[in-house]
Amino acid sequence: MLESQRERVPFNDDNETDTALAFLSFSRSCVLKKLEGLDEEQLRRRLVVSDTTLLGLVQHLTGAERYWFGYTVAGDPQYAEADLGMTVAEDRTADQVVADYRAATAASDECIRAARDLDVRTARSVDAEPRTLRWVLAHMTGETARHAGHADILRELIDGVTGR
Repeated sequence: MLESQRERVPFNDDNETDTALAFLSFSRSCVLKKLEGLDEEQLRRRLVVSDTTLLGLVQHLTGAERYWFGYTVAGDPQYAEADLGMTVAEDRTADQVVADYRAATAASDECIRAARDLDVRTARSVDAEPRTLRWVLAHMTGETARHAGHADILRELIDGVTGR
């Protein structure tokens, strides 16, 4: 099957922060690309036994961005209990979920850019000790890329569209 949503990996290689942020941004973009051209029903369609849906993945990643960058890195207590669930309330539209994700990723990017370097330690401990921003960036890139893969499979099941 021809890949219809293929996107080139980033070639940013100027410095560690730029490269790390480029790959996180690439993974985020791959997730959002899976939603393009689908209607509300398709975005909410449950195709696996779990509650995972395309829209649910975006909602989950919104909570993850807020928890890891807003709470863990920046220390903002309002994100200590960020919603990591995949069930999207019926009264929330796809546009609202996507807008919320874009706002969360923009705030995360501000947090990353505000740090002097990737050796900055998190404001909140992870497994009983502070981690570096480098660790959080790697963790969130892995988390986002993993869910981009889930989204790719769900999208292919919905209408046959594939690609990263």
